[in-house]
Amino acid sequence: MKIVACLKRVPTTETQPKIAADGKSIDPAGVQYMASFYDEIAVEQAIRIKEQHGGDVIILTVGPKDSQKELREGLAKGADSAVIAVDENWGQRDARSTAKVLAREVQRLGASLVLTGRVATDRDNASVGPMLATFLGWSCVTDVVEFTLDGERGVAKRESDTGIETLEFSLPAVISCQKGLAEPRYAALKGIMAAKKKPIEEVPAGDEPNQAVVASLSLPPARKEGRIVGEGAAAVKPLIEALRGEARVI
Repeated sequence: MKIVACLKRVPTTETQPKIAADGKSIDPAGVQYMASFYDEIAVEQAIRIKEQHGGDVIILTVGPKDSQKELREGLAKGADSAVIAVDENWGQRDARSTAKVLAREVQRLGASLVLTGRVATDRDNASVGPMLATFLGWSCVTDVVEFTLDGERGVAKRESDTGIETLEFSLPAVISCQKGLAEPRYAALKGIMAAKKKPIEEVPAGDEPNQAVVASLSLPPARKEGRIVGEGAAAVKPLIEALRGEARVI
C-alpha cells in the first residue's frame, strides 16, 4: 500500500508579516518557514499506519525547491520518500488549484490512502482535503481524531459541531487529520542521518489556473494599548465600569 501524506510549507507562527509592494502578497524578506502543524499530524499518522500494516509513505507538497528542509524532517521521522510539485509562487495558489496538482500526483504515485492536515496554519481554509477527494472521486473523512484500518476498510472518528461521529469507509480515501489524532514524534539521530539518502523527487507543478484571485491584502488595525486601572480590590469597580462603558463586553 502506498500512503501519501500532504504537507505544506508555511511561515512560522512567530512571523510578523509585512505586505509586499504589490499589495497582494506577503513580503518574503526575512520570513522563516516550517511545516504546517496539522500536516505534521498527517505525516505522523501515515508513519504509524506503515508501522502497523506495512507499505510506503510518500510526503507530497506543492511549493518551492526550498521545501526540502521540511520534507527531510518528515523523512527523518520514518517516511520513505518525498515529492515536490515545484512552484516558487506556491503562496499565490488557491485551494482548487492546489488540490488539482495534488490529485494529479496522487494518481501518478498510485496511492490508495491520502492524509492531509485539517487546515493549513497560514490560510485556515480547511478545503484542500475535501477538494482533493472530490477530484480523485474517493471517500473522504474530515477532522479525524481516531483512526483504524483493516485491509481495504477503515473506521474513523471525527469531530463535529454536535459531538464525535464514527464513520466507516473503504479505500481509496482521503483523511484530514485533527489535533489529538497523533502526537508528532521527534526524529532520532539515526533517522536524521538516513533521511539524507532518501529520495526527493521534483516535478513541475504546472499552470493549473486559480478560481479565486487575491484583490488586495492588508494587516488588521493595531490594537489599542492596554492600561492599568488600579491594583487589588480597589481596581474591581473601575475595571467593571471600563468593561461595561468603554469596551462594552459586559
